[in-house]
Amino acid sequence: MPTLSAVRRVAIITGASQGIGWSIALRLAEDGLAAAVNDVPSKRKQLDAVVAEIKDRGSHAVAITADVSQEEDVRSMVAETAEQLGGLDMVANAGIASANPIINTSAEEWDRVMSVNARGVFFSYQYAAKQMIGRARDGRIIGFRSIGAYSASKFAVRGLTQTAELAQHKITVNAYAPGMIYTPMSPDFPVAEPEVIASLVSYLSKPESYFITGKLPGCRLLVGWANVSQCIASHTISVNGGVLFD
Repeated sequence: MPTLSAVRRVAIITGASQGIGWSIALRLAEDGLAAAVNDVPSKRKQLDAVVAEIKDRGSHAVAITADVSQEEDVRSMVAETAEQLGGLDMVANAGIASANPIINTSAEEWDRVMSVNARGVFFSYQYAAKQMIGRARDGRIIGFRSIGAYSASKFAVRGLTQTAELAQHKITVNAYAPGMIYTPMSPDFPVAEPEVIASLVSYLSKPESYFITGKLPGCRLLVGWANVSQCIASHTISVNGGVLFD
């Protein structure tokens, strides 16, 4: 079975037109991964700018527009990535925020946030895992959940991340939970830069991240280094400068 170190790794970065997604795409490209950068069709111009910047740095990238809340869009995005780039490691990053308190949140707003932040991550995890299993190669699925005001949808991501059954296929599933990060979604509250999250995702994508504590029953650390990657799974890492709402 091919391993992460034996083949060129490929990452889909959703929500990559700005902020954390943009920084993750650039960092993974610097690490040598081929990048499929994604966002909704209305942000195609920004995606093309990300692709151009990655190519200027000597790496390979393609832009694929899709609405992650739509199952067919995600299925097509994953298939197109595998066809163009030859494989897949997945970073599910798209997210939208709602600043309204619960008593002022409409059903329409609730549905909109949940469709992207929970449903979109579900589809991304599902179709990425199917693609990896079908090609019989190791994988990394790294999701985005938050400690912010839209935490209901992001706690759904926490549950989805606890997908330990993928370990038998040597696919790890982890998530990062940023605190307030300086992005266009939160310009008035600069605490940390998106590059902080990009560095964490870079680390989680590599074989040496195997020793992060997960929740995988029966994890076999003594079967040899070749199989140790299946021991990092189902873990959400908080990156919040000590401010904890989890």
